[in-house]
Amino acid sequence: METIVRVEHCHKTYGTFRALTDLSFSAGRGECVALLGPNGAGKTTMIKILYGKARRDPHPETRVEVFGLDPEVDELAIKQRTGVVQQENNLDDELNVVQNLKIFARFYRMKPSRARTRIEELLEFMELSEKRDQPVKALSGGMKRRLVIARALLNQPELLFLDEPTTGLDPQVRQLIWDRIRALTRQGVTVLLTTHYMEEAYHIADRIIIMDHGTSLLEGNPRELVEKHIEPHVVEVLIPSYTLPSGDSLRVEHSEERTLIYAPSREKLEALTAELPAGSYFIRPSTLEDLFLKITGRRLKDGQ
Repeated sequence: METIVRVEHCHKTYGTFRALTDLSFSAGRGECVALLGPNGAGKTTMIKILYGKARRDPHPETRVEVFGLDPEVDELAIKQRTGVVQQENNLDDELNVVQNLKIFARFYRMKPSRARTRIEELLEFMELSEKRDQPVKALSGGMKRRLVIARALLNQPELLFLDEPTTGLDPQVRQLIWDRIRALTRQGVTVLLTTHYMEEAYHIADRIIIMDHGTSLLEGNPRELVEKHIEPHVVEVLIPSYTLPSGDSLRVEHSEERTLIYAPSREKLEALTAELPAGSYFIRPSTLEDLFLKITGRRLKDGQ
């Protein structure tokens, strides 16, 4: 697989604050890679370094390349082949949907006939055709987000940066955006996204980099990481201070509302639930949230 993004030993500091520490990862053509972690983990900083809006710290081992080019040297050449969706919906509220897209088509110096065709393609792709003449200020948050993504796709990018693409959106809109991301990767577009939604990373990413405090904790296919690094069964006991019987060595995590008990096998699971009062628990498979809790000692939502 052709490597589109390559990051090796990247560091970034703001004054005395370390935003990134020795971060390394890559993304291949047609691959969706998610940087997963709480707010402040360094996800957005890394994205900005890749599209040339932030400069990495000078370090002899650092290597940052997009299409084999250095973002600090070849920002314009990289920009011509990429699309960027930032966290903010930075649209012109006084213009309508099509006008917002036309402005950016001019930035890309697209011929008028090509721009019209491409805009129609993207309105259909993002299910915005019926809103084409509506002022942006009258759109819902989900529609604005879809428009921002459409705008980032005007130049048919080979690489798409998505910074928290579905934050604050309802499940239906989130699912639509996930479907469109999958469609883009099938077309060979590389997608690099940041998210703090475990479900998002699990369902659409080919690989995830779990980040915390500016460094990578684990990297791999999300399903394989869960299978390899966490017990398969979770018993959620609806008793915050529940304690296991003496001699039981199962891993336990406590929260204000419940107790999480991790069982490595079906046998352990059955033995545990046999001792619990009926209606005091439920059983579920382990998730990325459980994995994050295991390796950091805190839930992802607690670190946002």
